[in-house]
Amino acid sequence: MYERFYQLRERPFALSPDPEYLYPSRVHQEALGYLRYGLETQAGFVVITGEIGSGKTTLLQTLLRNLDSQTTVGRIVNTMLEPRELLETIMIDFGLDPGGRSKPLLLRDLAQYLVDQRLAGRLVLLVIDEAQNLSLAALEELRMLSNLETEKSKLMQVVLVGQPNLRDKLNAPELEQLRQRITVSYHLPPLDADETLHYINHRLRRAALGAPLEFPADATAVIHTRSRGVPRIINVICDAALVFGYAEERRQIDRELIVDVLGELETTGVLPGVSAEATAPRGASAQTSPRATFAEATAAKGSATHAGAPAAPASTAVATSALPAIDVNWPPIAPPRIESHLEARASALDQREEALRQRERELAEQRRVLAEEYRLLRTQRQPITPSPEPVATTGGRVRLQVPGAQAPAFAARHESFLGWLKRVMLGISAPVQKNYRANT
Repeated sequence: MYERFYQLRERPFALSPDPEYLYPSRVHQEALGYLRYGLETQAGFVVITGEIGSGKTTLLQTLLRNLDSQTTVGRIVNTMLEPRELLETIMIDFGLDPGGRSKPLLLRDLAQYLVDQRLAGRLVLLVIDEAQNLSLAALEELRMLSNLETEKSKLMQVVLVGQPNLRDKLNAPELEQLRQRITVSYHLPPLDADETLHYINHRLRRAALGAPLEFPADATAVIHTRSRGVPRIINVICDAALVFGYAEERRQIDRELIVDVLGELETTGVLPGVSAEATAPRGASAQTSPRATFAEATAAKGSATHAGAPAAPASTAVATSALPAIDVNWPPIAPPRIESHLEARASALDQREEALRQRERELAEQRRVLAEEYRLLRTQRQPITPSPEPVATTGGRVRLQVPGAQAPAFAARHESFLGWLKRVMLGISAPVQKNYRANT
């Protein structure tokens, strides 16, 4: 949609995890370091946790892409499984057929597979994404599988990736033995304001075809405040900002546009609303609706500050600890003014896309007509006899010499062809051609 307008090869803020766009922030570099250490030591479990949308899956894919060919990887993403189902899923992911056999036979076959891999000089890595969904019994089953080991190392390395409540689940008294086998544990914190700025512009640079677009610091500060530094929410806001900027033909993204975008995202229910009490300055009236949008709260804060009211401290300027409760009427209904505004933007986008498609059709038709006329010209041309012979001149150049009465006819036909080719290449109307001849 907006890629051509901003000279981008693809959407830089797509929600699908792409290792090429991983921003090497301090926390992500630390997490990768812990993961590599856990794999190299081949001892115990590795646990990586983070908030929803913090980049865990992108980090994991970056790690797996850089593994050597001597590592066999099994990955499980559907974790709503009971212990036996988890065992069967592990075998299927490693290319083994459970075949409806009893659990002792399944364990025997899995152990034999791990031994064969070790004898072949290969390491076996099991990655479980969304591990917070595993039951306590399934986690205990994983601990039992970790007993498959040699005298010096485990036959299978296990990496658990999940949301913060995975830590709470691992702290259960029933999982004391599993908890003691966790050798590496790391929690991905959200990005700070400076990292948010670099994260956004890093993704824009990665997708740029020419001079990259950059978000200014005051715009990224607003994005960081609203997203609380969570990369997925940052992507949602930035992608919407590029769409709205494209609709309004704005080459630069500024703070005012970001505030407008946040207001519409909250009004249409894409983002939950922010409590206005957290954004109101001290001494201001508390009559503001709890579903006030971010744009309204920001405008109220700015107007009160300019009027001379004392601004709230930075620690209480915007709520960043937790999102407020969402209304039961979900998604909220946009007022008629917002709906008409959205419809106008959608209509403008459709018109721009249709204009681009029409221009492409016109260019294709011009190319087709040019090719057809050239083909007809080649068909209608009569052979010239005798053929002109090349004659060398001073300076090493070669010119064609047509003898006798054939020279005027050849020159006229040659001049006619050149004139036609010039008119076709210029692609201009007859009055303009007349002016062009007069000027040239």
